[in-house]
Amino acid sequence: MKTLILNTNDIQGGAAQAAYRLHTSLRRTGVDSKMLVDNKISDNPNVYGLIRKFDKAWSKIRPLLNEIPLKSYNWKKTPFYTGWIGRNITKEVVVKESDILNLHWIAGGFLSLNGISKFVKLSKPIVWTLHDMWVFTGGCHHADDCEKYTESCGACPQLNSNKRNDITREIWKRKKDVYNNLNLTIVTPSKWLAKCAKRSSLLLNSKIEVIPHGLDTEIYKPLDKMMVRGIFNLPENKKIILFGAVGGTQAKGKGFKYLKSAVYELVKMWPALRNKMCLLIFGSSHSEEIEEFPFDVKFLGRLSDDISLALAYNAADVFVGPSLREAFGQTFTEAISCGTPSVAFDYSGQKDIIDHKINGYLAEYKNSKSLAEGIKWVLEDENRRLALGEAAREKALREYSIELQAKRYTSLYENLLR
Repeated sequence: MKTLILNTNDIQGGAAQAAYRLHTSLRRTGVDSKMLVDNKISDNPNVYGLIRKFDKAWSKIRPLLNEIPLKSYNWKKTPFYTGWIGRNITKEVVVKESDILNLHWIAGGFLSLNGISKFVKLSKPIVWTLHDMWVFTGGCHHADDCEKYTESCGACPQLNSNKRNDITREIWKRKKDVYNNLNLTIVTPSKWLAKCAKRSSLLLNSKIEVIPHGLDTEIYKPLDKMMVRGIFNLPENKKIILFGAVGGTQAKGKGFKYLKSAVYELVKMWPALRNKMCLLIFGSSHSEEIEEFPFDVKFLGRLSDDISLALAYNAADVFVGPSLREAFGQTFTEAISCGTPSVAFDYSGQKDIIDHKINGYLAEYKNSKSLAEGIKWVLEDENRRLALGEAAREKALREYSIELQAKRYTSLYENLLR
């Protein structure tokens, strides 16, 4: 069985990491998996990227061209992809030789809707793994509070549009035409995203499976905390709260403002800990947001490799991810696999990963005080924190190993090929 995984990047970004981990796990279990991307960063010989300088330059321009139709709207600059311009990959040898195509995050100019429509000529099963909501909306990556994707979009709030037949309605119609002609199976990494997909008007006739993202539990594993803190030159005698996401202190969806407010609430309710706490941040190297924080803040910058990330999780007493939405939440599986309890809002994909007061804490949505109470609950009793960490590690081994992920995908591929 020859599988081809399609993603805009191979290792840069959360969706890329998930796709790449799937690719490597499939090969590790004997499946002939290859990966086709627009932007290749790794040196993996089974990942195929652009080679010619012209093609690489054109790949940088395509995302900008896709935004041109949005210029006539008062667009809020939220993640939005028109899907108008992209590559036609149907003549690529690696595509022709594959038995099954597994699309992942193809936005940003990699594949257009027109390019995807050409897959029908290949007569191959298509699996599409979702990393956000774009596949079933009129262009936005996250619908937020809007539910027009359950109908046919139009009058898009993210474009500040009042027109029923705006560009989102046109994109919705184009997607409907494309999907109706494809042998399409949808995979979501979380039950929450699957529920959203099932409610969408575009995927009413599609088969929808839930397969969580996996990770290497031999890399993401518990290590000696003091040893790791020594590597990063971190204080040994403080409670370390970890927060991390690429550009997370600036990205609104990652909810850093709620963590900032929670920190002040935490100091109010637990003043004795004021000089015994440290906030550790990866994914950013500086933020003006933290200049008046009531305790130490340290930055690790961008950590792009698994080993560095695993060390960061092991350095912390608790991982806090106040994201407003997560299609899944790989940072949470990475944390719990390292035996680090997590605190998050009781919403979206992280609800699959965090079991309230068993391996972490789920706070009331968008409530900073509740978030602070969760952090305090995890940190105030060391025996409890250790028990939470043990339960977290057990769940990671039980549900999120890359071997289990590969087994689930292989079973799905085989059933579709039959």
